[in-house]
Amino acid sequence: MTPFGRRVRDLRAQRGVTLTEMARAIGVTPTYLSALETGKRGKPTWALTQRIIAYFNVIWDEAEDLQRLAELSQPRVVVDTADLSPQATELANLLAREIGHLPQEAVAELLGRLKILRRRG
Repeated sequence: MTPFGRRVRDLRAQRGVTLTEMARAIGVTPTYLSALETGKRGKPTWALTQRIIAYFNVIWDEAEDLQRLAELSQPRVVVDTADLSPQATELANLLAREIGHLPQEAVAELLGRLKILRRRG
């Protein structure tokens, strides 16, 4: 499941909306919406993200958060390290190989650390 898919599913559950009801309202099939939520489809388009934001009638920070999550929800990631250091290439390869075997706590720790480092700029 992607971060965006999890958030959409949570919003649907909070509002008591079925997958079929929401899919019909935003103009997609229930199969597509299910695949989007579970991460079997790539990140949503900007236009679809805006329809989802409008459907849930969220504004400001919550709308920005949904847009940010959509951008971070590509389930198949390619990392090009051609112009980066050997350490960056090693990191990308090691992460690609090991991420499926890491416990959730380790994933959360690594994600938190990367967010801290990104803020330091």
